[in-house]
Amino acid sequence: MQFANPQEARDFLAAHPDVRSIELMLIDANGIPRGKLLHRDELLAIYENGRPLPSSILALTIQGEDVEATGLVWEVADADCWTYPLPGSLTLQPWRATPTGQLQVSMHPSQGLPATPADPRHALVRVIERLKADGFHPVMAVELEFYLLDKQRDTSGRPQPALQMNGVRPQAPQVYGVYELEQLQPFLDDLYAACEAQGLPVRTAISEYAPGQVELTLEHRFDALQAIDEGIRYKRLVKGVANKHGLQACFMAKPFGDLAGSGLHMHVSLADAQGNNLMASDDPQGTPLLRHAIGGMMATLLDALAIFCPNANSFRRFQANSYAPLAKSWGVNNRTVSFRVPGGPANSRHIEHRICGADANPYLAAAAILAGIHHGIREQIDPGAAIVGNGYEQATEFLPTDWLTALRALEHSTWAKEALGEEFLKVFLAIKWTEYRQFMGEVGEQDWRWYLNHA
Repeated sequence: MQFANPQEARDFLAAHPDVRSIELMLIDANGIPRGKLLHRDELLAIYENGRPLPSSILALTIQGEDVEATGLVWEVADADCWTYPLPGSLTLQPWRATPTGQLQVSMHPSQGLPATPADPRHALVRVIERLKADGFHPVMAVELEFYLLDKQRDTSGRPQPALQMNGVRPQAPQVYGVYELEQLQPFLDDLYAACEAQGLPVRTAISEYAPGQVELTLEHRFDALQAIDEGIRYKRLVKGVANKHGLQACFMAKPFGDLAGSGLHMHVSLADAQGNNLMASDDPQGTPLLRHAIGGMMATLLDALAIFCPNANSFRRFQANSYAPLAKSWGVNNRTVSFRVPGGPANSRHIEHRICGADANPYLAAAAILAGIHHGIREQIDPGAAIVGNGYEQATEFLPTDWLTALRALEHSTWAKEALGEEFLKVFLAIKWTEYRQFMGEVGEQDWRWYLNHA
């Protein structure tokens, strides 16, 4: 685990004398930034000596409640665990009204105990290190879809797409609409400027398949950990810039029942130490290595589904003809399958993993993807024939579409214990089982509408 040099803090403080506060953030099991707002005078000490955070910070539900069954609350007396800054993560938050910095930290391997094994970034680091030990350097890129919503709900109390510059609320999908992007120009201008200030390689913006739904792509990185770090910081940035504009950036997998869901698409290939793509091939279906990688992801898909789709709402996204995958399937230049090999030049050959909802924790999603790939390569798993044509119509082995089945599969998976770490999995499952019980125990509007007068 590499931590930052204190000179980084000295340079930042000298370059930004007007910054008085720094947002310190650690990413929890749900992918939520947790931390503190610090005074500038505290910054250098964090680089030199670390910063203690309570063990319970990595034992929280999505609602921010302690989960005692993780073993990280009373059992360890909510002990202080030392975190250290990640290199290159100290930046400005340009969307803030007053100059504010941002710093991402991670648990120290030894000083961070007992919470270290629960740090999701560590789970990804372990998987990457195992791949590199076998001569494979993962190259990744992140694509995140999201909705731009009004902070004001509609007359029925439902979320609603944000008003455009012309004062009109979008109603139609208008997928790939350039006019729709023009209507978002003030937000997008600030978003691109903030990404440039933070060194995030944001590229193409797309109006997606629903009113108010947007996707921006991040450039692929030879260092997969860097790519996922940037995806994490990008998500924080999008929420911040949206808030500045009086909007809400929503990364729910399925915020509207009648509209498209939002996905987290992961692009992945493997390179050698010199950066040569080991999946490159004139054959559109790629090398045997590429196909074994797909075979491994298919073989471990059910085990990892609760990582890719971690919430009750995640499973509402799986609907036919919705551009969300439904089955263990792969194909070339085909958006109806789970694992897509995009077209393009031979040296760009790679896999697009299309399962995850936008609500997935990118660290854990990447860890499960890469561990599945490693499994497929080691076992030389054949993925079977590529799907040609409509994958929805040709599907034979469907994914489960409920949270309970996915959680049980993860809980009983020997592969997941090895891939993600048994200690991490204990914490993650304790959190998710608590959330499952809370969610299923809540009675709300749908229950009343369906059953109040008829049960």
